[in-house]
Amino acid sequence: MSHYTLLRPADCCLHIIDPQKNLMKQIYEADRVTTVIKFLITCAGLLNIPMLANTQYLKGLGPYVDELEEMVGDIPRPDKMEFGAYNNEETQSIVDGLSDSISTIIMVGVETHICIYQSAVGVLQRGLTPWIVADGTSSRSIENYQLGLERLRQLGAIVGPAEMLVYELLGKAGTSQFKELLPHIIEFSKQN
Repeated sequence: MSHYTLLRPADCCLHIIDPQKNLMKQIYEADRVTTVIKFLITCAGLLNIPMLANTQYLKGLGPYVDELEEMVGDIPRPDKMEFGAYNNEETQSIVDGLSDSISTIIMVGVETHICIYQSAVGVLQRGLTPWIVADGTSSRSIENYQLGLERLRQLGAIVGPAEMLVYELLGKAGTSQFKELLPHIIEFSKQN
């Protein structure tokens, strides 16, 4: 019997990892990743889910891609040298300040087999659950992307698509949150 319970917005934090210009130029299906991250930033905002972001060596890899850079101005975004974001002291401090109700870290960004993977290990080490948005992450090669997702599943991370996650967070139709998010869900589904 499964002990899994469906997510509620109060259980979650959205963590955006490294969708930076100079890296995203090399990423398999980078446009898909950007579209999913935009969608989830919008959803998290409407559902009052706290957000956290990181850059990897900002000086070398540059800011986020333009579409995302304009959306993340108010989100804490430590720059890191560590591949695992939870090894970064500033990131740790932000996570330590989150509500005790948060049990799940929703993860999007790049690269699946490096920074997402090592950050998810850090989430697990904190006793939290990493929820990897499969269509919201990627790597430079499809092989490393797929192998990264496989390894994350082996470790106990939850892996699924953005739409599955959003409908799980909503729980039911007809609510004010559902009505507010529905146009964004419809627009997102047209882009996929």
